[in-house]
Amino acid sequence: MKDRLSTSKEVQFQDMKSYYAFQAKIYDATRWTFLYGRNSLLKKLPIDPSREVEILEVGCGTGVNLRKLAKLYPKAHLYGIDISGDMLRQAQKNLEAFTDRVTLEEKPYEKGTDYLGKFDVILFSYALTMINPQWKELLEHAPNDLKDHGVIAVVDFHDANFGFYRRFMRNNHVRLDGHILPELNKLYQPQLSKVKKGLVGVWDYMMFIGSKK
Repeated sequence: MKDRLSTSKEVQFQDMKSYYAFQAKIYDATRWTFLYGRNSLLKKLPIDPSREVEILEVGCGTGVNLRKLAKLYPKAHLYGIDISGDMLRQAQKNLEAFTDRVTLEEKPYEKGTDYLGKFDVILFSYALTMINPQWKELLEHAPNDLKDHGVIAVVDFHDANFGFYRRFMRNNHVRLDGHILPELNKLYQPQLSKVKKGLVGVWDYMMFIGSKK
């Protein structure tokens, strides 16, 4: 069973790396049109800008969120991990002005990392719906890597209101089944838990901030 799960992860990682080898070149130019709620969530984080904090973004992609966090929270130390080297190369370009405060690593987020109790915030931005089937495992593990007062922050697709769009997104490695938000509400103490309409109601997206129980 463990060998099959390991094989499944490796296949998924290779699929995602191949997918983003091309997408990295056009990601920033295209994704702003439908990745709603990212800016709003970052501004809602319960962080005092005058404090030194540690923030991890899982699936940081091209570093757009990290760049915004660096500007919003000038004393924050930022960490971004992603399995796509192509995306991280774009992130390095986007974050050249903040290299003294940003660490980027090409690896998956999983159990056994050396982050125990390290972070004030762990951010998942349009990442969990692409991490299948390990998304639940990561949500269960994340509290171990948060400080006692730390929070998890998630913005992502929630559910598709039409079957054709759910199938279309599955073909692009994204699962839209309303499956993540209930688990977040179960595992964490919600400070923000909201579902909003996406493009003309074709899909819904969600925003969540929660502390350890």
